[in-house]
Amino acid sequence: MPQLSNRTANFTDSVIRRMTRISNQYGAVNLSQGFPDFEPPREILDRLAQVTKEDFHQYSITWGAQNFREALAAKIKHFSGVPVDPNGELVVTCGSTEAMMAAMMSVTNPGDKVIVFSPFYENYGADTILSGAEPIYVPLVPPKFNFDPVVLENAFKQKPKAIIVCNPSNPCGKVFTREELEFIGTLAVKYDTFVITDEVYEHILYKPNVHTYMASLPGMKDRTITCNSLSKTYSITGWRLGYVQANPEIIERVKKVHDFLTVGAAAPLQEAAVTGLKFGDEYYRDLQDKYTQKRDLFLNGLDEIGLKHTIPEGAYYILIDISEFGYASDMEFAEVLARDVGVGAVPGSSFFKEPENRYVRLHFAKKDETLNEALNRLSLIRDKIKRN
Repeated sequence: MPQLSNRTANFTDSVIRRMTRISNQYGAVNLSQGFPDFEPPREILDRLAQVTKEDFHQYSITWGAQNFREALAAKIKHFSGVPVDPNGELVVTCGSTEAMMAAMMSVTNPGDKVIVFSPFYENYGADTILSGAEPIYVPLVPPKFNFDPVVLENAFKQKPKAIIVCNPSNPCGKVFTREELEFIGTLAVKYDTFVITDEVYEHILYKPNVHTYMASLPGMKDRTITCNSLSKTYSITGWRLGYVQANPEIIERVKKVHDFLTVGAAAPLQEAAVTGLKFGDEYYRDLQDKYTQKRDLFLNGLDEIGLKHTIPEGAYYILIDISEFGYASDMEFAEVLARDVGVGAVPGSSFFKEPENRYVRLHFAKKDETLNEALNRLSLIRDKIKRN
């Protein structure tokens, strides 16, 4: 048979999704793949039940239903202060995964370079390669996960077409400060580079941290391509509703790429989700309070067990330092953790370009009883996992 694609020859399956399968195999509490085990807001579910009896079962407009885009544009302006034309500056996608892929394919050519901060969500490297581009990795240095301005500018000096900024960051929970984003923006202007942002955790923040929208910074709206999703904000990860926000010239290209990738996002789900997009400020304050309580519960439990961990500023992930167990492979440790302790985690090396083997990632977007069960199991970790 003919030779398969060279660009995908070194791909593995998603380590995150693999750890969900391993968790299921061993009956582990799955804190690997980042989805909640609690219901979405009741108002959205009630609207979905109504929608099934209405006429929303065929294709919507390819780049998103009109009322969905209008509600989305109003929400974006309310929180970011950035006016958005729902007809010329938005494309609704099948999740932020497609949003990122459509953005990358719209702005990069084969051989272009793209800056990716490390650690990074595993899709970014793959998206870069699938686009025919070459990633330039810039480290975010633990424990604060700050970047070195000199190292970053050296990466920009390689004339990249784009930089990807995940804010708040998966997996390390970093929230980029306004000053950091302004510095990135200054370099993007200086070296004529697009800034592609992933802002899916925009509303999951821990005081005193504040989310700054890159597109809201002076001079950045036209060169920023914002990728986002409803998945985390409304606990509907399975609905796969995302979007790209950018200037009209970019969006015209993204519309075409999106059309040939997926045609369009699910029409009935868009109609139901409009309800969520129209929630008032109280919903987002309650969401922040909810996740703050979950973060505190989980971090306090880990402290009592004596496991070293990062303290996320945003998102809902924690990196646990597993150095004390002496494993050469964090993948092996994660499998043992699922099998012998009954807790599913993601090996940290899947997020780092650097040879980093001392972390596993857990998440706390779970019911309190789920988190307490995981903590109960983790309290026995030193009895069940011996030092190598």
